[in-house]
Amino acid sequence: MAPVRLLSGFLTVGFWTLCSRVLGFVRDILIAAYLGTGPVAEAFLVAFSLPNMFRRFFAEGAFNMAFVPMFSKKVEAGEGAHEFARDALTGLASILILFTLIAQLFMPALVLMMASGFAGDERFDLAVAFGRIAFPYILFISIAALLSGVLNATGRFAAAAAAPVLLNVLFIGALWIGGAAGWDTGLTLAWTVPIAGVAQMALVWVAASRAGFRLIPTRPHMTPELRRLAIIAAPAAMAGGVVQINLLVGRQVASFFEGAIGWLNYADRLYQLPLGVVGIAVGVVLLPDLSRRLRAGDEDGGGHALSRAGEFALSMTVPAAAALIAIPVTLISVLFERGQFSAEDSQFTAQALMVYGLGLPAFVLQKVLQPLYFAREDTKRPFYFALASLVINAGVAIGLIGTLGFIAAAWGTTLAAWGMVALLWIWSRNMGAAARFDARFWTRVPRIFAASAIMGVALFGAAHLMAPLLAMGGVKYLALLALVILGCVIYFGGGHVIGAFRLGDFKSALRRGERG
Repeated sequence: MAPVRLLSGFLTVGFWTLCSRVLGFVRDILIAAYLGTGPVAEAFLVAFSLPNMFRRFFAEGAFNMAFVPMFSKKVEAGEGAHEFARDALTGLASILILFTLIAQLFMPALVLMMASGFAGDERFDLAVAFGRIAFPYILFISIAALLSGVLNATGRFAAAAAAPVLLNVLFIGALWIGGAAGWDTGLTLAWTVPIAGVAQMALVWVAASRAGFRLIPTRPHMTPELRRLAIIAAPAAMAGGVVQINLLVGRQVASFFEGAIGWLNYADRLYQLPLGVVGIAVGVVLLPDLSRRLRAGDEDGGGHALSRAGEFALSMTVPAAAALIAIPVTLISVLFERGQFSAEDSQFTAQALMVYGLGLPAFVLQKVLQPLYFAREDTKRPFYFALASLVINAGVAIGLIGTLGFIAAAWGTTLAAWGMVALLWIWSRNMGAAARFDARFWTRVPRIFAASAIMGVALFGAAHLMAPLLAMGGVKYLALLALVILGCVIYFGGGHVIGAFRLGDFKSALRRGERG
């Protein structure tokens, strides 16, 4: 994939992910306004996190990281790609149907696993009821993830990246209609989850069919290719399990502080905007590209692709991190503070947001470095590194809970992310030219940090001067928009001047993306 086309792939996925995340903000703003951080809100957030946790474990994590390189190589070789994808879909669906049925029986235990602090109060029964309704989402969204992998491996990024938009559109519509009709908000949200899963699955299935991969499940059977897929996926599944345990540690810590699950969730949603736009874009585009290059023996091309992905990732996320650290209270109060979401909620959420902001570059660098391993069908080492990150996370989150309170969970997540990046990068030094960042990367990175620091200082000062406007009814949204525009002008203008990047690179990629 040529450099401009690689960047255009990042921007295509990033654009649709941005649309999804913006709509996700609208969704979360509505949930915060209707429910605040009360028991129904916390119960729904835990219930919704259950299928999402296992979906990352089964599909987007372990399964797809093993499936995409194998499928990409079959596409490149022109042999058996359709049959392999069909058999993989059949096997995944069979496992998940059984798993969903088991989860219905053991939902109380799953809720306690996620938030043992719910035991003995109304949040527990609500979370169990919502969880049983929402859990089938894992089946539909996991199939959608596999179909998205098929599309991405063939260079078709738009439909798969657009699918998550449906989830948020349906949530917003359900909240609006439900509010007007007087429906129970918690139940409305819970029932919307599986409906959204069906819609997302249908969208990517149609797109894959049009791309020549009309995948109809057959009777499950074990083929040599599926056996190899299972062998490769097993360590990735264990690594995914460790990552989810990291999340569980944080949620368990938060469940012992009333309102903390909500505070961490809303902070998570805000930093997930740049993380999703950039991290998902890089991971989706880079893995199949590296897989094809390694199959062709193009080590230098792989190193170039890795370097450009790293540049793009840091040029987008370091300034975002600077903004989250510089003006967290401004961001949270303007976006969420209304209805049941109080000024106190804004302060606590902003604390978590600052800590997550410190870890944002690490979260994205993981998406850059992990494809080096997965493209080589090496899933064991990321598992070992994930174990090390688990030790860091648990040690910080649990060890400092008495000192830092709920914010210890955010610190554990951030420090574990940086530990994971350090291990991924150190070990990748043994992988040859395809795993080395080039001289241009190392020249530009310090300049990206410098331009971001300048922007962060400017935003801090501007937010202080604009404080009255940022607290004034509808004007506050225009004031926040002005802050965002100011930050973009300072960062992109300054970054271009000091050589952090060339604006022409982005313009060329955008033109390439518009041409399709």
